[in-house]
Amino acid sequence: MMLDGHTRLYAHIGYPTSSFKAPLIYNPYFAAHGINAAVVPIGVPAADFDAAFPAIMRFSNIAGALITMPHKVTVLRHLARVSPAIAVTGACNAVRREEDGTLSGDMFDGEGFVRGLARKGQAIAGRRVLIVGVGGAGAAIAAALAARGPALIRLADLRAEIAGEVAARLAAHFPGLAAEVGTNDPAGFDIVVNATPLGMRPEDPLPLDPARLAPGAFVGEVVLSRERTPLLEAAAARGCTIQIGLDMLFEMIPAYLEFFGFPPTTADELHALATISGPEPA
Repeated sequence: MMLDGHTRLYAHIGYPTSSFKAPLIYNPYFAAHGINAAVVPIGVPAADFDAAFPAIMRFSNIAGALITMPHKVTVLRHLARVSPAIAVTGACNAVRREEDGTLSGDMFDGEGFVRGLARKGQAIAGRRVLIVGVGGAGAAIAAALAARGPALIRLADLRAEIAGEVAARLAAHFPGLAAEVGTNDPAGFDIVVNATPLGMRPEDPLPLDPARLAPGAFVGEVVLSRERTPLLEAAAARGCTIQIGLDMLFEMIPAYLEFFGFPPTTADELHALATISGPEPA
């Protein structure tokens, strides 16, 4: 892929950048379709974000940005327009610069996760859901699942007040939904989601006790830095259906591309084109 003065750049902004996979998926897609665009990783520590982000988005050849940890919440104060998904989750992972220079945001973590569920033949309606970690990704997954009619969503987070705020927003936008704040005990839940960073490093503790998982439960991850985290290994050993973090990523990218105005594609095409050969070391 050649870059020139006409290349539309999309900044992939987060910190650290060592676990970033998106450039290895988007850029082969652009090359295969003859699209003069590129996703570029840009490491911005949290303390620098409010100064760096507006400056980056003023670059004349920046058309948009992918936003990842730890900026999915703080980016909101820089946006002129937000989607309904952002209104529920309080987080954003995609920013588009409009022709007048203002910024519009959307959130696709949840959509990617539920598309992955659907691809694996998993129903959501009427099932009990546990989400551990209600930062940007966890809240987005909660909102996307809530729209599909589960019987219950429990939110578990060390920051109980944050979990309570997300539960209140879910209740406001989905009046028939049972949403609660509780523990991370997965017993009795049909769908269990680790939406924390735990699992990125070998020394991380498990986000929940896998011995409490029902053998028929579905267990999904958002961690991208390794394909099968210790939680997923333990869940698979108990007979659970699992979803790796990369599955969520591949499923959400078609929605991102539509947001940025590119031709539609599928997760299958992205898998075939991607240059990811395996998980990066933690």
